[in-house]
Amino acid sequence: MNLNPMKELLQEAHLNNYAVGAFNINNLEFLQAFVTGAEEMKAPLILQVSERIIPYIGLETVSRMTEAIIKDRSIPVALHLDHGSRFESIIAAIRAGFSSVMIDASTKEFEENIEMTKKVVEVAHSVGVSVEAELGTIAGTEDGHTVEEKNAMYTDPDKAKEFVEKTGVDALAVAVGTAHGVYQGKPELDFERLHKIKRLLDMPLVLHGASGVSDQDLKTAVKYGVNKVNFNTDFQQAFTKRVKEIFAEDPEVYDVHTYCGPGRDAVIEKTKEKIKILGSSNKAW
Repeated sequence: MNLNPMKELLQEAHLNNYAVGAFNINNLEFLQAFVTGAEEMKAPLILQVSERIIPYIGLETVSRMTEAIIKDRSIPVALHLDHGSRFESIIAAIRAGFSSVMIDASTKEFEENIEMTKKVVEVAHSVGVSVEAELGTIAGTEDGHTVEEKNAMYTDPDKAKEFVEKTGVDALAVAVGTAHGVYQGKPELDFERLHKIKRLLDMPLVLHGASGVSDQDLKTAVKYGVNKVNFNTDFQQAFTKRVKEIFAEDPEVYDVHTYCGPGRDAVIEKTKEKIKILGSSNKAW
């Protein structure tokens, strides 16, 4: 089985009003869990690796592991570079076989964001790779870059329309009140803004920082036009919580499989839970 361009998965979601879960790979167990959970739910799947993980796990390693694990699976899968801030990282991901990349120039000035994004789109589209970009800035820390809440900037709907028309991106990540990392309070999402952006753009939208957002708010975000939802923190917490429980039960445990296996099982259950919320179960083709 080959990887699918992310555009294919998101266009189906856009046309049929659901969202595809995009889950960050942190190690082999996470990768196995995401694929197993999605297949059990018969759901399309976006696997992603953030730029900061590249030195830890390696793009080629992720690509080859993914290829081996999805070989006999029956669901559509895209492999995506999350928050690519450097052109070199994006090209490396494309060369490694990724079917989708994100160019995140959201902290740049509007025109510079457009120029950087256009450059990536031209290269990626020439080889059939999908492109996600971001407009507006999301609070929190991602890949070592921190945006204070006071400096976060919501996506302007009119600017979003201009941005998409000038860049030709396949999906747009929007800032409507979510944050990266662990929330200190209840996030308040601007659904009216989200709805306006969707009406103007009529294309797949992406919600970053979804860990910690309530189930009901996630469902509402999908209702108003989100078609890709990024999760990471929720899954790291689920895996770590289960591993801690294993060591609490037996501090002398040293066999890696004894605690990584249950950690993987916790991620499988969390994957199925999120897929159900997003409405993508039984949407695999």
